[in-house]
Amino acid sequence: MKNALLIVTALLLSGQIVHAQKTKVLVERNGKVGIGTNQPDELLTVKGVIHTREVKVDMKGALAPDYVFESYFDGESELNPNYQLMELSELRTYLEEKKHLPGLPSAANMQQEGIMLRAMNLKLLEKIEELTIYTLQQQETIDQLNLRLKKVENNQ
Repeated sequence: MKNALLIVTALLLSGQIVHAQKTKVLVERNGKVGIGTNQPDELLTVKGVIHTREVKVDMKGALAPDYVFESYFDGESELNPNYQLMELSELRTYLEEKKHLPGLPSAANMQQEGIMLRAMNLKLLEKIEELTIYTLQQQETIDQLNLRLKKVENNQ
């Protein structure tokens, strides 16, 4: 994979157009590279499966969802002042109506538009942090109910 990328990069830098018989690799003069396609629509377009050990996504300029915990534990978030955790009843209403989590695209939208990995991973992390808070809230309720139950049992 690394060697293939080096070859493609070298061809790109030399300004050559390479057409394989079945369009295996195409380097356009406009700087776009296609693998498995003769119509690359981005800097690198791959029509097929990419096998790799790791993918590094640049997170510069991205807002990590620390604002979820910051908002919950501090009462507000400096990172994202507009963030508000939905009450579970609001979330249920949203889910019943939209059939997908708030802030995430619908299945139809993902099918049509695809997804941007960086944005999706950040949004999924936000949802995990929200689930963690809901779990903490539920545990607090369980603990309070257990305490009340023990008091009732001790009074009988």
